[in-house]
Amino acid sequence: MAEKKKKSSVFSVSSVAVVWLLMFSVVAIEGRVVPLLQSYEKSGFRPSLNAIYDTSKYGILQLNNGLAQTPPMGWNSWNFFACNINETVIKETADALISTGLADLGYVYLNIDDCWSTVTRNSEGQLVPDPKTFPSGIKPLADYVHAKGLKLGIYSDAGVSTCQVRPGSLYHENDDAELFASWGVDYLKYDNCYNLGINPKERYPPMRNALNGTGRTIFYSLCEWGEDNPALWAGKVGNSWRTTDDINDSWASMTTIADLNDKWAAYAGPGGWNDPDMLEVGNGGMTYQEYRAHFSIWALMKAPLLIGCDVRNMTAETFEILTNKEVIAVNQDTLGVQGRKVNVTGTDGCRQVWAGPLSGNRLVVALWNRCSKAATIAALWEALGLESSTSVVIRDLWEHKDVSESAVSSFSARVDAHDCQIYIFTPQTVSRSVT
Repeated sequence: MAEKKKKSSVFSVSSVAVVWLLMFSVVAIEGRVVPLLQSYEKSGFRPSLNAIYDTSKYGILQLNNGLAQTPPMGWNSWNFFACNINETVIKETADALISTGLADLGYVYLNIDDCWSTVTRNSEGQLVPDPKTFPSGIKPLADYVHAKGLKLGIYSDAGVSTCQVRPGSLYHENDDAELFASWGVDYLKYDNCYNLGINPKERYPPMRNALNGTGRTIFYSLCEWGEDNPALWAGKVGNSWRTTDDINDSWASMTTIADLNDKWAAYAGPGGWNDPDMLEVGNGGMTYQEYRAHFSIWALMKAPLLIGCDVRNMTAETFEILTNKEVIAVNQDTLGVQGRKVNVTGTDGCRQVWAGPLSGNRLVVALWNRCSKAATIAALWEALGLESSTSVVIRDLWEHKDVSESAVSSFSARVDAHDCQIYIFTPQTVSRSVT
């Protein structure tokens, strides 16, 4: 990948004044008015609730294009196919998203990653789909996908070349955005290779402006690898931003990335999400328990749920994980607060509790065993932000059943090595009608 360099940015006094006006104007195009936890019923919860699940950084100059009110769900070609993609694979994947029922669960974005274009632009300076692999072009493919009720995503790069050395969109933002819009593209993943050392805060906004200028609503996914802490600035630029380097299909990679993404929980919310990269579930490099943990934690963190395996050929275990409606509901919860790590114990902090608020004054709680052996993990009410006397109904989202009707003060469970149990906690002062 290209060398990555950083530059500081300078704001004028007048620019700062505009920022403050936007932040506090009720009618501002960008910005939020209501803090995410403002309407949360505090009965049964400790005063520390807002500190534990801090959302104070969310929505500062939030991009408001109406998209990403919940994290995006879909499929991306890279993790399994890399450059071995063609229009037949994309069509068959669209068919599989429908036939398996994945689309009905919300997996509607079908995203083509790198290698879809020729290695040079045409004589008019336009990007060209590779005639060997996409002989029909992208527009007919988008039509095929749209006819099934799905959305099509495309890939480009905020550099002179993509990571696989196809033409990038740096200095071609307007032309490329217009081309994508004319094809009916619904999602753009915008990578960070061959960036000439230009500050990402300078390279990524032009494509935002170009996409907005097309008149077509297109999800804008910044893939800046977390190099320049995009959570601090990308909320005004895109609908999601990568907080980490690329994931690979291993336990070490997945856990490292989860921890890196956790740092930025306070900045995410409806309209703009931290992105710890795509799912590896089903690609074979991790165990069933590890994949189940992967999916649980990504859902809890409100990460984009972009399937990275071959959905035409899934095992029963892969299908079971990806289609867990109760775990998906955590990810798509309308409150939009990113869950986070709230307690660690054991050697190297391998017994972990992750949690986050949900709509209806509920909590999602995950007991994640990152130890090498089975362990009992306890969630204490204090760590969760609950009053110790609060009685809680607890539902196991993998077993699909209630496991306690009146837990008080703490809850513990035996968790297999590298596995994760995930629960909904409903204080008994709260109606259980919320789903």
